[in-house]
Amino acid sequence: MKDLAILEKLCTAIGVSGEEDAVRAVILQEIEPLADSVEITPLGNIIAFKKGKNRAAKKLMLCAHMDEVGFVITNITEEGFLKFKTVGGVRPEVLSGRAVLVNGKTPGVICAKPVHLMKGDEFEKPVPVEELSIDIGASSREEAETAVQIGDNASFVPFFESSRGTVKAKSLDDRAGCFVLIELMKTELEFDTYFVFSVQEEIGLRGAGTAAYIVEPDAAIVLEGTTAGDIAGVEPVDTVCKLGGGAAVSFIDRRTIFTKAFFKRALELGRENNIPCQPKTASAGGNDAGSIHVTKSGVKTVTLAVPCRYIHGPVAIASEADIENTVKLTALLMAEIAGGRTV
Repeated sequence: MKDLAILEKLCTAIGVSGEEDAVRAVILQEIEPLADSVEITPLGNIIAFKKGKNRAAKKLMLCAHMDEVGFVITNITEEGFLKFKTVGGVRPEVLSGRAVLVNGKTPGVICAKPVHLMKGDEFEKPVPVEELSIDIGASSREEAETAVQIGDNASFVPFFESSRGTVKAKSLDDRAGCFVLIELMKTELEFDTYFVFSVQEEIGLRGAGTAAYIVEPDAAIVLEGTTAGDIAGVEPVDTVCKLGGGAAVSFIDRRTIFTKAFFKRALELGRENNIPCQPKTASAGGNDAGSIHVTKSGVKTVTLAVPCRYIHGPVAIASEADIENTVKLTALLMAEIAGGRTV
């Protein structure tokens, strides 16, 4: 993948929901030379407009979210430990003993009872979040407060590595989608298009709805990183989508019934152009389409997602080929939708 360095910058930037500044800075550096106009909305979304060779028959908005799951510090104990809540959907199973960064600079470890001290069913059950703390090595509340304040965010430690045709990184959900948008903005577009990099998706799809209210699109394509369950212990029928299968195209989730014509046409375009793609075979979860499609009088919407194993954890894995094929498929579909050729 020729621009892997951009994906690395996106994934290693820290942008817990509500504090997407570092991610936004990376994106702006890449897209400002490419866009005809760039707007930052009050919540912090980026709305970039790029002219195509022709005016669009249907106003099209592409959207990917900048934020990632993480933690917020809610209290500091007298002993100097940091109490926290999760920001977005993070399972307790992935937390104990994990390295984190508070405010992007103060290293810490999520406290875990040593195995030697566990008793009974403690071996089998994850520790509830309310019983966990972050240890930054402070010996008192006063010492901890020299580096951390209540309300500060924390994230998993940035990580990025590529090998065997895969990318292993923090926050591929949804820096993979942001990368796809940047790659598309580098191309010569057939039609005028709006590109939105949204905030606060992980805590309720908040930024995308406000961006759609501004843009007032006729149609939208959401670019995501989504759950790939092709891992040990999961039956094939339950995998949702798999690495190497290309973009996962959604037809329903808990927030959206996607425009069926868009869903079908995306899969047809893949077959017609030998671009791997696959239906996302689960109705769980949701993404920015959930707020976009009910904006104002309604917006026809489809989601194309890069399959990612282990999302909402410290490191996810995606296929480089899937990312590239998502770019290719999106380019074809956006031309059809913006040109009015897909109803």
